[in-house]
Amino acid sequence: MRGQHSSYGDGLSSPRVCAVVVAGGSGQRFGNPGGKQLIDVAGRPLVSWCLEAFDRAAYVGHIVVVCPEERREEMRRLAVVPFAFTTPVTFANAGATRQDSTDAGVDAVPAGFDIVAIHDGARPLITPEAIDHAIEELLADQGLDGVVCGQPAIDTLKVVGADGAIEGTPPRSRFWTVQTPQIIRLDAMRRAHAAAVEAGFVGTDDSSLVERFGGRMRCVETSRDNIKVTVPEDLLLVTAMLKARIHAR
Repeated sequence: MRGQHSSYGDGLSSPRVCAVVVAGGSGQRFGNPGGKQLIDVAGRPLVSWCLEAFDRAAYVGHIVVVCPEERREEMRRLAVVPFAFTTPVTFANAGATRQDSTDAGVDAVPAGFDIVAIHDGARPLITPEAIDHAIEELLADQGLDGVVCGQPAIDTLKVVGADGAIEGTPPRSRFWTVQTPQIIRLDAMRRAHAAAVEAGFVGTDDSSLVERFGGRMRCVETSRDNIKVTVPEDLLLVTAMLKARIHAR
């Protein structure tokens, strides 16, 4: 059952968050020329799992799926229509790079939304609860421009030179591994994208664009199982976990 769009605790009663699900990858590392977003995972297309999570999230009122224009109807037919999502789903065309695709998705956010939740379509294990928790963290602090889902680093980190020689071991306590969703105030995201285009800057994630622009971002801890399907071996773990969730329902 979908979460209830009740109240943000700030006097507003309608959702202000639009999800942007980036599903425009070419699948080169995965080894599937047609991309990996529509491969069958636990009985349904990979990308449909995260679409379901955003559909059930209490604060999300719209979903924009970013994919290649030539795959739009296939994406709609296989990953959207069969699941009767109650949240409106629209599309934007993927660009040449992920940053271009994200920019296109952000530009396609309808009027009336002031927060965007950007998510990799290849992260099917995200949950509605994690999405809502991260959004609440942002809503609770008006001085924040956005929040990034992730976890404190648990592995020892090394600084390594070009020849592989270890140059240092930084304190692990200062480092996080981050994923998506990255939930950012829409105005800050749009201004950060425009500044990046003007400067020719390419960030490693959406948060890095806002950080460079002077925005204030915060990490929010979420489950470590929010992994990204990058290579075929990742499917074994993801499929097992999704099947376990289905069994537990």
